[in-house]
Amino acid sequence: MMTYLAFKDDNINTISEALFIAEDKIGDYYKFSSEQWKKFQYDVKTLASLDENEITSFAFALLNKCTRATEGFDSSTKKRDFYFICLQDHLILNALQRDKDLTLLPLLVYIFTHELVHIVRFCNFFQRYEVSGKTREEEEALVHETTFKILKRIALKNMNYILDSYKHHRPCELAV
Repeated sequence: MMTYLAFKDDNINTISEALFIAEDKIGDYYKFSSEQWKKFQYDVKTLASLDENEITSFAFALLNKCTRATEGFDSSTKKRDFYFICLQDHLILNALQRDKDLTLLPLLVYIFTHELVHIVRFCNFFQRYEVSGKTREEEEALVHETTFKILKRIALKNMNYILDSYKHHRPCELAV
């Protein structure tokens, strides 16, 4: 396995803070109660815990879906979808080194918000997880647009810079 830049221990608090902010903003946007949040089963993995097939060179995060068995109240076993947000430490840290205007917290807030919007859409059957081609491109554009709507008024230093960086990923409206 290749050697990649990885998050250090002092980045873990920033990762946790970014996830908390993203969950809070998505909860506000979709008007979720804490009970409704529980139906979205996911966890975050960093490079240290990624399998080789979860490492990519094309995105800051990879969303993996699996199925987990859970015990019901009546001792029955139910299968539920479970998602892993696989952060690509090496790509995130390389981007931070390349662009001094990028900072870790707002970038992670954007990444988590984006991936959580996908999870919400998959769990509510607005989109299937297994899509490709034009449908996948349309889904990505829609999720970038939703992420922008969720984060556009957030009071976080450098967030506008992050949002501007992704403006070409959102669908544009043509003036006629």
